[in-house]
Amino acid sequence: MTAPNPQQRLQSLSEEYQKLQTDLQTQITSRQRLESQQQENLAVRKEFNTLSDDSTIYKLIGPVLLKQEKTEAESAVDGRLEFIEKEIKRVEQLISDMQEQSEGKKMEVYQLQMKMQEAK
Repeated sequence: MTAPNPQQRLQSLSEEYQKLQTDLQTQITSRQRLESQQQENLAVRKEFNTLSDDSTIYKLIGPVLLKQEKTEAESAVDGRLEFIEKEIKRVEQLISDMQEQSEGKKMEVYQLQMKMQEAK
């Protein structure tokens, strides 16, 4: 089997780079969504701190509001915050890895372009 010619290799590398960029953008959007959810839950936690222990809290489940104990509601919010923080860390690691891969691909494309220029 013959090796692909430089033009085909360049096309392939460019497509891989573009896919990495698209995937990277998807992960960045995901991180932004998680950060937004984190801020919402932090606002809820802050609101809970202003309530007295005997305050009535309702939870929306489908079209119905159900009464919920304050400690149960706080526990649910704390659990969500913990989950969101772990997800943010996971996504940030993915973003970091993808940025590294993307830079590597970019360098490969650049080096191949330089070789092709020299060969002309």
